[in-house]
Amino acid sequence: MQTLFQDFRMPSNLRFGVGALATLPEEVKQWGATKIGLVSDRGLEKAGLVGRVVELLGSLSIPIVTFTEIAGEPTFRLVEQAVNHFKREQCDLVIGIGGGSALDVAKTTASLLDKSDLDPYLRRNEKIEIRKIPCILLPTTSGTGSEVTMNAIFGDEEQELKRGIVSPVLLPDLAIIDPELTLSCPPRVTASSGIDAFTHAIESYISVRATPLTKIYAEKAMKQFPHHITKAVHHGANLEARTGMCWVSTLAGVTLANAGVGAVHALAYPLGGKFHIEHGIANALLMPYVFQVIGTTCIQEMVDVAAFLQLGDYHQKPSEALNAVVDYFYQLLKQLDLPSSLAQLEVDEQSLPVLANQASKIDRLLNNTPYYLNERKILQIYQKAFRGEL
Repeated sequence: MQTLFQDFRMPSNLRFGVGALATLPEEVKQWGATKIGLVSDRGLEKAGLVGRVVELLGSLSIPIVTFTEIAGEPTFRLVEQAVNHFKREQCDLVIGIGGGSALDVAKTTASLLDKSDLDPYLRRNEKIEIRKIPCILLPTTSGTGSEVTMNAIFGDEEQELKRGIVSPVLLPDLAIIDPELTLSCPPRVTASSGIDAFTHAIESYISVRATPLTKIYAEKAMKQFPHHITKAVHHGANLEARTGMCWVSTLAGVTLANAGVGAVHALAYPLGGKFHIEHGIANALLMPYVFQVIGTTCIQEMVDVAAFLQLGDYHQKPSEALNAVVDYFYQLLKQLDLPSSLAQLEVDEQSLPVLANQASKIDRLLNNTPYYLNERKILQIYQKAFRGEL
């Protein structure tokens, strides 16, 4: 029987605003934790942000154990290390601060801390049904939306691809979005994560599972995007632009969590698994090439997107909207100093058939795309992306 309903999920509490980080101690206090597990990455530790959070929580006199072994894209093996580390320390609350990698590790770790055997969840795709350990997430980038989604993406080193864990328990108890935390985000990360957020918005807008409610969030995210992305990348100290991109990320993350994404992400995952290309970079680069193909089946939505991006009114000439949107994506890569071809990322052309084969098996995402992409068509997209030719 076909499902005729769809849930709409968000974190239990989402706190947004400049200076919101200062409220963290009072929130932690409410949980009655006896030992905190803090997940972050080496870069933020070196930059002093981890120390700042530890100092902020110092008034609570609760021991804090840190895990900052994240460097680049996380793997399932890294999650195991984090879980085992916090188990030994008997942590009963997990805080994640950082980009999508740190947040994915934090919320997955919190969900697995009470599990005696991790293999079913990390290697056999068993769904995590219950999370007993409280989890608080603080993003320092505007893009992944991990703080508001039910997804966590990790590299599978054995299969050389990326796989996702999906469960409602991955939604945190509290997400604190403080734009000040994003001020130190480097230009390249700001650009790639920003376009990643836009990818969430546009893919969820056209997705098979889209609803009127999810489209409201996606539309608002896409309308905000062109006003703030360039300033946030090239003028990183601009708090207004940073705040705007935080809204883009949050709104797009909520619609991603409920309507899902599609082909752009499906083609990006093998690039991350085999060539270790950052997720945001892969999505940003692939978006024009993928939409040039799949956009032909959702012309009316492309008319909408063109209007959201202030590219013009194409209601009288809908067939031209797709070209305008695709060209905008492509030119944006140049404006934000991002690569526009796979060759620039030193992807081996001989590996393209392997990537196409891997991507063609990611049914969860391809089936959410309003265009049937078989392996041959996927290979053609990779080939165009390799040459950088639309």
